[in-house]
Amino acid sequence: MLGIIGGTGLTQLANLTVTKRQIIRTPYGEPSAPLVFGEIGGREVVFLARHGGGHTIPPHAVNYRANIWALHSEGVRDIIAVATVGGIHPDLGPGRLALPEQILDYTHGRNTSFHEGIEFPVRHIDFTEPYSQRIRELCKQAAIKADEPLFDGGVYAAVQGPRLETAAEINRLERDGATMVGMTGMPEAALARELDIEYAAICPVANHAAGRGSSLHGIRYEDIGTVLAETMQRVRLLLEQMVVLHGR
Repeated sequence: MLGIIGGTGLTQLANLTVTKRQIIRTPYGEPSAPLVFGEIGGREVVFLARHGGGHTIPPHAVNYRANIWALHSEGVRDIIAVATVGGIHPDLGPGRLALPEQILDYTHGRNTSFHEGIEFPVRHIDFTEPYSQRIRELCKQAAIKADEPLFDGGVYAAVQGPRLETAAEINRLERDGATMVGMTGMPEAALARELDIEYAAICPVANHAAGRGSSLHGIRYEDIGTVLAETMQRVRLLLEQMVVLHGR
């Protein structure tokens, strides 16, 4: 079954025909929100709002372990996550959609593994390619069907948040090879790998990163809201195509 994790600007799926909502208890605490089961285009899907139904949970406080465990416990074996980013690469301006291929992890203090204590044997996962190539390929096919230009590739820099970055920090991320910056990509992707879930992320660009483009001297939150309101409509159309392709 396909799971969809919604991030900033995507706390619900308007094109989802809901069949049930279910509160899941996990060994790692409660997920961000109840799982929402339903259908898109006649295909079964499970949706989870990463930041809670009212977007009240900041990136550093998300219970990533409970979220991934809950989805897995309900039979989810593939995940497409929606994760809003700031664009570092010149081609990643506000409103673009990106499909990253690599991750740089700058987060700290988050629970990054399910393995703690003797009840689970330690597993050193291979994370050479952090995103599932099969799910990425489905995303690319869905983008073509939705007539949505997609920035294919790039490196997602996962930072701690919840504050945005300084221009100097963005300069450092760029020197490290990052093309976009977000706050929720890790440990979500690694936790999915520990449970053998195939995972990829669609990243709507909400703004130029600090010190870039229209964010040269600051980032206007009102502009982010306007961009996301329009961009998420296109994300929903892409996800609809993604669900149909996944169900074939």
